[in-house]
Amino acid sequence: MSRLPFYLIVALLLVAGIALSIHRHLQFEVPWTPGEQRQIWEIQAQVTFTAEGGPVKVNLALPSSQRGFRILTEHTASPGYGLSFLEENGGRRAEWATREAQGNQQLFYSVQALVAPDARNGGVEAPPLREDIVWEPPYDTAASQVIERAWARSADAYTFARQLIRDFTEEREGENARLLLTQFDRTPLLVRLLHQAGVTARAVSGLRLEDGRRRQSLTPWIQVFDGSDWTLFDPRSGTQGQPDNLLLWESAGESVLEVEGGTSSRIDFAMISRSQPAAAAVRSQLVEDTLLNFSIHSLPLEEQALFQTILLIPIGALVVVLLRVLVGIKTSGTFMPVLIALAFIQTSLLTGIVGFLLVVAVGLVIRNYLSYLNLLLVARVSAVIITVIAIISLFSVLSYRMGLNAGLTITFFPMIILAWTIERMSILWEEEGAKEVLIQGGGSLLTAVLAYLAMNNPWIRHITFNFLGVQLILMALILLLGNYTGYRLLELRRFKPVTED
Repeated sequence: MSRLPFYLIVALLLVAGIALSIHRHLQFEVPWTPGEQRQIWEIQAQVTFTAEGGPVKVNLALPSSQRGFRILTEHTASPGYGLSFLEENGGRRAEWATREAQGNQQLFYSVQALVAPDARNGGVEAPPLREDIVWEPPYDTAASQVIERAWARSADAYTFARQLIRDFTEEREGENARLLLTQFDRTPLLVRLLHQAGVTARAVSGLRLEDGRRRQSLTPWIQVFDGSDWTLFDPRSGTQGQPDNLLLWESAGESVLEVEGGTSSRIDFAMISRSQPAAAAVRSQLVEDTLLNFSIHSLPLEEQALFQTILLIPIGALVVVLLRVLVGIKTSGTFMPVLIALAFIQTSLLTGIVGFLLVVAVGLVIRNYLSYLNLLLVARVSAVIITVIAIISLFSVLSYRMGLNAGLTITFFPMIILAWTIERMSILWEEEGAKEVLIQGGGSLLTAVLAYLAMNNPWIRHITFNFLGVQLILMALILLLGNYTGYRLLELRRFKPVTED
């Protein structure tokens, strides 16, 4: 029979698992290793104004995820005001409204921004090129000469913008530039000159992030478009590029704050930086699952903790398959060691081993007595289950009385599995002898310890919980191991006499 379909299935599982894991890491920035820290900026905007006693409407520009930053959460505080979030001209805005307000008013907006170097802007549409620019004499001549001077020393939109801005700095400011600055503000003037030269641009507002700063204000920047891409320019120095600590607060070329029904409006910013584990920093992005972002993070925390343990079982299963198929270790029950390893995770390794040996040893003694009663299998196993429960209860009480609180965790052992383990070992003792019991019991304990070491590794716990594609990879590996029909390592000792000869 052809094995091609089998290998195709294995290859499909491997490719799907690896692709899902890489997509999750790149698209949602889930870290590969535990303990990674991410920087988060908490920014609060305070809008203050004086209401005139009638209806009030306040419209504030809001930041969006962009180059270097990803917006996580946002909150507002505005007693007595209705609040709506709007999408206007490619930008996000918040609008507060009330029927009546009098005197000093304060509105608060806070946002958490994750520093994400790999984050990119969504589709940013270039504004239409203005063709209705009209200058009054003598500003028309000055504008033309400034444009001609910068155009001759440039090669494209970006170099032209850089040269034009530098001609308005103090070091290179000429008579034409000084004349224009007496009539126009710097940033709107530069945008107007760029449009007249056929270069699409607009004024945007950015917030420089500095830890622990209060009463900060936005600074103007110029966004210059060149085909499908854009870049920022500092209108004061001509520096090109977006600084790492600059968050674009308003990037649609609109006003930052509009207040109707009030006067003396202003906006101030306070900010603070902190670090937190990367997994927690990106958790809010993972709540809304999609087909490619299927995660456990959308579940309540109690269920998340449960699945964090359940998703470790395939790791234990892989260890069991490796030891049984390749090494040849015998165990009592196929996957009983995996369940014992899960109990070790709850009890700690040393306490778990001691508790496992005590329960099994006492259980075997009592099971040996039950064999003389000639009970039916169901009744005998039920009696063993009750015996195991009694043994665990007794050990828990005794350990508590002796001040050994670690002994209380013995209750995490799977009682049904222990009962069947005792039953199998007792039958094995009667049929094969004590040696075989020690071999299988020791193999089960060794397998459980190795599975525990693999399942309790922080790196493995992180990977299995945050990258569900790993489950497909484990499935592919187990299928490949299941196709192995060669010698086991422990079987090779049969050939020792051949090597001696």
